[in-house]
Parts: sequence; structure tokens; C-alpha cells
Amino acid sequence: MNARLATTVWQGVRHLVLPGICLGCHRLLPPDVSDFCANCLHQIKEDPHSTCPRCSSTVGPHSDQSDGCTQCRGEGFAFERADRLGPYDGLLREFVLRMKHAGNEGLAEAVGEAWVERSEAKVRGFGADMVIPVPLHWRRRWRRGFNQSELLGVCWSQRLKLPFQPRWLRRVRPTAMQSSLSPTARRENVRAAFRTTKCAKLHGRRVLLVDDVMTTGSTAHAAAKALKDSSASSVVVAVLAHGH
Repeated sequence: MNARLATTVWQGVRHLVLPGICLGCHRLLPPDVSDFCANCLHQIKEDPHSTCPRCSSTVGPHSDQSDGCTQCRGEGFAFERADRLGPYDGLLREFVLRMKHAGNEGLAEAVGEAWVERSEAKVRGFGADMVIPVPLHWRRRWRRGFNQSELLGVCWSQRLKLPFQPRWLRRVRPTAMQSSLSPTARRENVRAAFRTTKCAKLHGRRVLLVDDVMTTGSTAHAAAKALKDSSASSVVVAVLAHGH
């Protein structure tokens, strides 16, 4: 099932199976409200922190970010900048974890809708020409049944009215879960893990790369490098959450 069809199907399924139930706290919703109650929606849409415009890390309100923050300064990222919905904490973290398991396609689509509503103006200002999600290796996608980053990418493609190209970038080898590795090991883990496909027409194109979580930026960098190596003019990253 492709990502656009999955989005349409699960949009209907979640309202059929869970009519009027908040996907966060599971409380009943008013008749005119769907997906999330006001409290849960506020928790995932309101980022209380200042963020680095280069890597989306949490920073102090008065810190110098002219050449990045203390987390990314000196890092040679292949992407130009990154934006997040919020920190990898609380309810947003719970949603990200739930989206990694089969049966939560509807949650990914609902969170994606909230994300694009919150961040549309800023991400639109990046001036991207197309949307590409960070891919899973085929084995992991087969086990899970879907790629949550694809479902999030569909939301961005539809909102920004940009072409969606989930098949232009592949993860060519399986990699260990990044969360269990040190920063150095994370970079090595995803080095050369991505490759563009023969159908990719990237020359001079500006890509919005979509993923669920960024921590050190290693995965986004490796994916962006593959896109830039295939002549994409620039890559900007939109992530649902940024972790420590």
C-alpha cells in the first residue's frame, strides 16, 4: 500500500473505529472535534524552547546561533537547516514510539496533520520543490507494514502542494537502531546507508526531507548527502521531534 492510499484509508478507519476518542488521552471528544482534545493538542503543538535554526536542537533564548549551536557547530551537515515540531519528550515522545508499531498508521496521519498546521508557514518558507521521506530498510518496513516518515511526508506534500517522491531515496543496507549508539557510532552506522534510485530527477531541485526524530543529525546528514551527491541543489529537514 503506498503512503497516499494508506493516509486516505486510515483517515476513514480511525474515525470509524474510534469515533470521538482522543488519540492521546483516550477521553471522549466533543462532536465537532476530531483526533485530539485541546490539552493533548497543546502538548504536541506548543514548543516551549528556543531552537537552533541549523539542527533544531534546544538552545538558550539568548545564545549565539549565527553559525549553529554548541550541538552542531563544526558539524559538516549535508542539509542546510532543520525545523521541528517539538522536543522528544512527554506526549510527543509517546506518539513517536507508538508510530513505530503496526496498527498506528492513523496516529501518524493525525499527528502529521497537527504538525503541518502548526509549522506550515515556516517550512513553506524553506522554498522546497518536493518532499522526500527518510526511508526504512525494506526488511524493517516489511515487518512494520509501513514507514511512519512516509505518512508524515504525505501530510507535508498535500499541505504544501509539492510532489511526493518516496521511491527516489532508498536505505540500501540494514542499520542498527540509532538510539542504542554513541554519537560517533551513529555516524558510522548510517554512513553510505542511503542511495538515490535511477528514477530520481534531482538536478537543481530543493528537497524537503521528512523524518520522525533527529538526535545527532547523523541519519538526516547521510540521507541528505545521498540527495546532494545526485545533484539536489539543497536539502532542508523537517522532523517531528528532536531528542537529546
